[in-house]
Amino acid sequence: MNCYLLLPFMLGIPLLWPCLGATENSQTKKVQQPVGSHLRVKRGWVWNQFFVPEEMNTTSHHVGRLRSDLDNGNNSLQYKLLGAGAGSTFIIDERTGDVYAIQKLDREERSLYILRAQVIDITTGRAVEPESEFVIKVSDINDNEPKFLDEPYEAIVPEMSPEGTLVIQVTASDADDPSSGNNARLLYSLLQGQPYFSVEPTTGVIRISSKMDRELQDEYWVIIQAKDMIGQPGALSGTTSVLIKLSDVNDNKPIFKESLYRLTVSESAPTGTSIGTIMAYDNDIGENAEMDYSIEEDDSQTFDIITNHETQEGIVILKKKVNFEHQNHYGIRAKVKNHHVDEQLMKYHTEASTTFIKIQVEDVDEPPLFLLPYYIFEIFEETPQGSFVGVVSATDPDNRKSPIRYSITRSKVFNIDDNGTITTTNSLDREISAWYNLSITATEKYNIEQISSIPVYVQVLNINDHAPEFSQYYESYVCENAGSGQVIQTISAVDRDESIEEHHFYFNLSVEDTNSSSFTIIDNQDNTAVILTNRTGFNLQEEPIFYISILIADNGIPSLTSTNTLTIHVCDCDDSGSTQTCQYQELMLSMGFKTEVIIAILICIMVIFGFIFLTLGLKQRRKQILFPEKSEDFRENIFRYDDEGGGEEDTEAFDVAALRSSTIMRERKTRKTTSAEIRSLYRQSLQVGPDSAIFRKFILEKLEEADTDPCAPPFDSLQTYAFEGTGSLAGSLSSLESAASDQDESYDYLNELGPRFKRLACMFGSAVQSNN
Repeated sequence: MNCYLLLPFMLGIPLLWPCLGATENSQTKKVQQPVGSHLRVKRGWVWNQFFVPEEMNTTSHHVGRLRSDLDNGNNSLQYKLLGAGAGSTFIIDERTGDVYAIQKLDREERSLYILRAQVIDITTGRAVEPESEFVIKVSDINDNEPKFLDEPYEAIVPEMSPEGTLVIQVTASDADDPSSGNNARLLYSLLQGQPYFSVEPTTGVIRISSKMDRELQDEYWVIIQAKDMIGQPGALSGTTSVLIKLSDVNDNKPIFKESLYRLTVSESAPTGTSIGTIMAYDNDIGENAEMDYSIEEDDSQTFDIITNHETQEGIVILKKKVNFEHQNHYGIRAKVKNHHVDEQLMKYHTEASTTFIKIQVEDVDEPPLFLLPYYIFEIFEETPQGSFVGVVSATDPDNRKSPIRYSITRSKVFNIDDNGTITTTNSLDREISAWYNLSITATEKYNIEQISSIPVYVQVLNINDHAPEFSQYYESYVCENAGSGQVIQTISAVDRDESIEEHHFYFNLSVEDTNSSSFTIIDNQDNTAVILTNRTGFNLQEEPIFYISILIADNGIPSLTSTNTLTIHVCDCDDSGSTQTCQYQELMLSMGFKTEVIIAILICIMVIFGFIFLTLGLKQRRKQILFPEKSEDFRENIFRYDDEGGGEEDTEAFDVAALRSSTIMRERKTRKTTSAEIRSLYRQSLQVGPDSAIFRKFILEKLEEADTDPCAPPFDSLQTYAFEGTGSLAGSLSSLESAASDQDESYDYLNELGPRFKRLACMFGSAVQSNN
């Protein structure tokens, strides 16, 4: 079967129709090929290629026509269209085989449609031709403008970069078919950014075309345009913006904007004091603006400059103390340079910026200044009071030169006058104190707050004013049977004086002892000597103790000699030489006791025992005085209270009525109860006036005894109850009857106690009546 494709030429859009089942051996091989179509034979198939336009102005657009060789025009055949897009995008006229596009085609969405065609006999309903496949290819038109897909663009390039330096590359894309003419061929151009930048037309590479200074302008906006169809008329275009920032390079050196700085410093300021700041400016940023300050000219070496790396300021500090009276102004020159400089940029930093600093020294009132940091004086001991020691001197460093007053802090041995002359106020003894550490204070007369102190050391020089003496107390013993030449004691000496050379002592017996033949002395020439017996046999009963006077001389200038007494005890010894009679004395000696000490101890013991006996005697006498009722006619009750809170039952009063019996005698009634007795005594006392001579005498005697008794124990209490007097306004407040509990007892006597007991009498009287 032959397949005929009757497709009109439509804007150069190909339609490919392969006739399936048609071979080179077919008898009928007729293909209608319109103008613009292509025909080729491959493996017995006939391929036809047709194009359909991408843009359509009508709703239904005729694509082409399919026609079978068996179609004789009698409408007995029916054409059908199958495949993706059949019925929705493309339709076919079943009678004529005309194919139509019913939707607008977009090549960028779909550029190729593969469809199938089938011819059916209407009468039989069977296919008269095998199903054939054909392709509809959508041709491209320039309907898409270029677009920059990587927006936004931003680039950083160092300032002062040379021409031709690559900045960034921008790229646009066109959705049109690059193989269809020039629809997708782009051309780049620079709309904004001249004269500092340029763009390559075909690549979109942006380059620097002129050097730029960041300090003048640090960023630029560049606009790039892309056109398709290589910029021909009718081409579509798109634009993008590029932000280009300039990074800093160290092409600027720091510069002082001030050529002169004026600073001040107080002469009392300590070293290290900050006296001011200087500031240089650098147009660069970041580490390129970091700078270092230094002193370029300072002959005095008095000041220095350090850098504050946070604020980039130069801090002028005091390296040495200044003195207004010595120099009151200074002039120094400071310089500044960058901390980080690349080798290729050294040409910008050949000469450092400098500035001049004038520093004025401010005068302050300074304390007195001693000529020396300390003084050392020497004086011999035993010099008389008022002797000269030395002179200290201080001056006022200020211009007014205030007079100075001197004083010595806490010293009773030395004195100082207004001229700074130090003298002694007492005689000095080197053996008591060889050195004196003094503190001399100088005070300005015009400003007493300005004070300075300085140490003064006074050395007391030695003179030979102390004679040598025994180095210890010696207690020597000799046996009765000792022979001649026996060593009984080795002695040594000490001298409190200081000697230029080593001390050397000489030992001799006194003239009297030299004539005695009992003992002798030998000087060992090493500051020791030995005592030897000079005869045979000693008698304990006749001569128990010997006293020998020993002369000791030193080697001082002049030499001094002292007489020292050595006590030698005669002892009864056995044949072996061991002492027997001297055992107690040796014991006392080993304990370190002297006779005087023993006597003092015994006296103390006797005094202590005497005091104890005296105390006991006084206590006994006091007991007799406290109880005089055994020898006197007066009757009284004396009570001692051992605790303070015993209450009413713990207290009893004097039988005051007995003391007044010489004035008023009343019959004693039988005391039924304690409360009744107390009421009776109280009523009797009301009739006795305070003028009773016996009563007053008794009270005064007891008071005197209590005041004059030195042995009264402090914890005892002597209580007496005196008469308050008749008609007393206060009345009696005694509660001694509060312990009574007899309800049958009459309380009418309360009415006689005065107005203060009237309410109490009423209460008790009414209570008794109610109980009855």
